[in-house]
Amino acid sequence: MPTLARTASFGAIQVLLGDGADPETFSAPCGFTSKSHTQTQAMNETAVPYCDDPDKPSEIERDVVSRSSAISGSGVMDQVSVATWQAWYDSGLQKNVKVIKPAGSSTITTTQPYHLSSFEVTVEKGGKAAVSVQMESTGAPVTVTA
Repeated sequence: MPTLARTASFGAIQVLLGDGADPETFSAPCGFTSKSHTQTQAMNETAVPYCDDPDKPSEIERDVVSRSSAISGSGVMDQVSVATWQAWYDSGLQKNVKVIKPAGSSTITTTQPYHLSSFEVTVEKGGKAAVSVQMESTGAPVTVTA
């Protein structure tokens, strides 16, 4: 019998904001109905020729130059959480953010400083207010599998 993929629920993927205290406490802002964590690596490319056949097309070799990550989230505007987002945006400062993902019988937790690069509140007549945020990493991540 074929084996099905072991999936994760929405709540299993967590985005937690640090409070900057010592020791730091992390909590999830309320209201997200969509969230993502994107990790990217910028690469340099080098065309490497064949020594014994210089007319043959070269092969591309790539090296990682830098890496970055972004977190986005959107959902309903929780009136308590919106104050947290607004204060962070107004400060212009970085904040530690944890992303927790299930990985089989363990979890992968990545903690990294982020800047809040965008904060949007929208609403349509007859609907509920919504929030959308984008966070961009700054500095090195710390990843722990437990």
